[in-house]
Amino acid sequence: MAHLIAGLIYLPILGALFVSVAPKNFARAVALGANLLSAICAAELWWHFDPRVAGLQMVVRHVWIPVIGAELHFGIDGLSLLLVLLTSLVFLFAFFAQRMGRGFCALMLVMQASLYGVFTAQNFILWFVFYEMSLVPGFLLIKVWGGPKRDRAATKFFLYTFLGSVAMLLSFLGIYLVRGTFDFAELASLGKTGLLSGHLGWLAFAGVFLGLAVKVPLFPFHTWLPDAYEAAPTGTTMVLTGTLSKMGVYGFIRLLLPLFPNETRIAGPWLLGLAVASIIFASLAAWAQTDLKRMVAYLSINHLGYCMLGLFAVTATAVVPAVEGEAAMSGVFLQILNHGITAAALFYFVGLLEERRGARGLNDFGGLMQRTPLLCGWMSVAMFSSLGLPGLNGFVGEFLIFKGSFALVAGYTAVAVLGLLITAIAFMRVMQALFSGPLAESCAGMPDLRTSERWIVVPVTLLMFAIGIAPQFVCTIFNSTVAQMAHLLG
Repeated sequence: MAHLIAGLIYLPILGALFVSVAPKNFARAVALGANLLSAICAAELWWHFDPRVAGLQMVVRHVWIPVIGAELHFGIDGLSLLLVLLTSLVFLFAFFAQRMGRGFCALMLVMQASLYGVFTAQNFILWFVFYEMSLVPGFLLIKVWGGPKRDRAATKFFLYTFLGSVAMLLSFLGIYLVRGTFDFAELASLGKTGLLSGHLGWLAFAGVFLGLAVKVPLFPFHTWLPDAYEAAPTGTTMVLTGTLSKMGVYGFIRLLLPLFPNETRIAGPWLLGLAVASIIFASLAAWAQTDLKRMVAYLSINHLGYCMLGLFAVTATAVVPAVEGEAAMSGVFLQILNHGITAAALFYFVGLLEERRGARGLNDFGGLMQRTPLLCGWMSVAMFSSLGLPGLNGFVGEFLIFKGSFALVAGYTAVAVLGLLITAIAFMRVMQALFSGPLAESCAGMPDLRTSERWIVVPVTLLMFAIGIAPQFVCTIFNSTVAQMAHLLG
């Protein structure tokens, strides 16, 4: 079954090649076909995955560049499989959500292949190639098909992520010169006793941290994100928030925390402070926005802050009880999935409003419940999911994070809970401005959800309810991996 991982990566790339030569009218169909085939590969991986095994499965390992210790080393565990499934789902959602030409579809497929590589590669050089491979299509998608502010947004996106990547590459080159390996498992085993000593260890830690913190993004490295999400077209924004931001969280779990446990524990209070700042400041910034897309962008930072809170709570505490550590890690894994689904759905709804009205400001709408009850109803479900309403997917992940974090770092978690209150205020403000009151004259002719749009919205919303009511079918994927990582990191 190891060939399925190769299929995941090759199919989108082949699809991009076919799209580039296909007639314009068939480009989107070819892209959807490649996307569906890669989704089938992801489903096959899930089918053959043994959730009782904590380590890597379906491992592929071949010599690539022996002189520098680079290998074609792929494999999946519960976390990798979860992110592969999320990538397949979000890209399928994005392709159905937006109609674009050959160049757009080809770049989206290249980005999809790079994300599959990031989530399955087990050697740093290979992982870094895919990590950087996602940067170019992301930049071009914003630069070419973005909104009025696309030039500045694309430049900021490129510079922030590129400089962070350079810092991370230099750190790993230093690690290789000392330790002689790029393999994740070998480096993690060396990290238990100290990967590097003295100031060299702290420099390497700082470089890797910077590269990943920009990608999450973590406060105060987040300022590129609202501009990029605001300027990007709807489908690209869905992918950026649903999958690309998960590369940073994944990197923290796979690289920084296992390789630098001592440095993480010493810097724990500062790291927890940054996570709480991401939660509070981002929710306050979302409350202050009048542009719907920027508001959802800031809330994306807020929700990923909960993931970082759970991770740092486990790694910054000297003694971590097994129950609390596994609860926090399970919450982080679930929140990764839930945020990807819910944030992509919210950006899709904002795109629908902008398409109908030609604007997306709070003051551009009013009384939509009278004219578009279906759109308002389904959009409200996505908002409640993002808020963490019981019965929806957002509740389960946040509850587990808070359950574990309160027992480990009660003070930081108590402050972070304020983010839920501020997020609720922000959403209530949006619902009042958009859905309630007299119908705005500019919205008098606005159509409700079309049949094609319902076929997109309804399955995603039902998935939110399914995870919220019976999350076991998702938790089964990563339970063994969570137990292993909680023990390793805690």
